[in-house]
Amino acid sequence: MKILVSSCLLGEDTRYDGANSSVALNPRFRFAQKELFMDIMCENEIFSICPEVAGGLGVPRNKAEIQSHKKPFLVLDEKQNDVTINFLLGAKKALDICLGNGIKVALLKSKSPSCGNKQVYDGTFLGNLIDEKGLTARLLEENSIKVFNEYEIEELNKFIKDNK
Repeated sequence: MKILVSSCLLGEDTRYDGANSSVALNPRFRFAQKELFMDIMCENEIFSICPEVAGGLGVPRNKAEIQSHKKPFLVLDEKQNDVTINFLLGAKKALDICLGNGIKVALLKSKSPSCGNKQVYDGTFLGNLIDEKGLTARLLEENSIKVFNEYEIEELNKFIKDNK
């Protein structure tokens, strides 16, 4: 199966702070979870993207949070720079990869203002989470692409098995 995966989860240093969110090397994941993640990565065709980098933002970059979750969207970085267009361009590029390659499922970084599929930070830069989606996750789901995060590896595996 073809899967779109957040670059940072694959160990690429694309996070805002210049680091990564590697599942395979993260001590918070049990060995069985890491092994399942690696099995999924090895047994499927992986398309890697960091929507924020694809949208023109650099690494490292200022932390950003969504201020408005309804159109017109508004994403500001911690210095109050409007980076909305970068987030929208990155989301569109992720969607284009999916549509152009017949990708029906994505594994994206939780809590990210681009990739979060369940929760994102509330826009105050105080570490508070709210039940909303990142702009890329939202656009993919609006186009019938199923989105999972790194804490839903077992669910992703079931989706793959059920849709082969």
